[in-house]
Amino acid sequence: MKLRLPLTCLATTCLLAAPIAAQAGDLTVTVTDTAGKPVASAVIAFKPAAGGALSSADRQGPFVLAQKNIKFNPFVLAVPVGSTVNFPNQDRVNHHVYSFSAVQPFQFPLYGQGQTRSLRFDHSGTVAIACNIHDSMSAYVRVVDTPYYATTDATGRVTLKDLPETAGTLSVWQPLMDAPEHSAVRTTTPGKGSSTQTFTVKIRAAAMPASSAY
Repeated sequence: MKLRLPLTCLATTCLLAAPIAAQAGDLTVTVTDTAGKPVASAVIAFKPAAGGALSSADRQGPFVLAQKNIKFNPFVLAVPVGSTVNFPNQDRVNHHVYSFSAVQPFQFPLYGQGQTRSLRFDHSGTVAIACNIHDSMSAYVRVVDTPYYATTDATGRVTLKDLPETAGTLSVWQPLMDAPEHSAVRTTTPGKGSSTQTFTVKIRAAAMPASSAY
């Protein structure tokens, strides 16, 4: 005699047997120095152990590193690998933007107000930017190989949205960090819903690292 299970029972069995997809969560990260003061312009990145694939949408931007008031704005720009950064000159004077960084050396010879130069960044790492005319100008492009990243604001905080519930590495990078490669890394597994983490880092009070440091 064959037993026949009700259809409702079969459906329930299928639901129980189906794997449950990892749910996304938000992670708020706070970065402070050893005196408890907030650290701005720190790039926070989460990279799943299985890898975090970048989509074409992740690379769309726009990503802009402007020259205005004889400064680069922003001081630190985080972008995903394969994205294009625009370098508009919004000053009344000419600028000669360049980098000697091994990750992506380049030169933009003199160009004036209202003009823009663009460059695609194809390798992860840090690119120190300077102006050959104005020595006080400096900035950094931090190129990451994960879609989960953001830069801390003046409060030293940032929230990474929709992180997968999977093991990975959480890193903080800031050009004035007194640490190997100006970075610190820890392993973590983001949970469901909202969670928090804190980094306490040592910040140098000295001048910015030279472009040759990268």
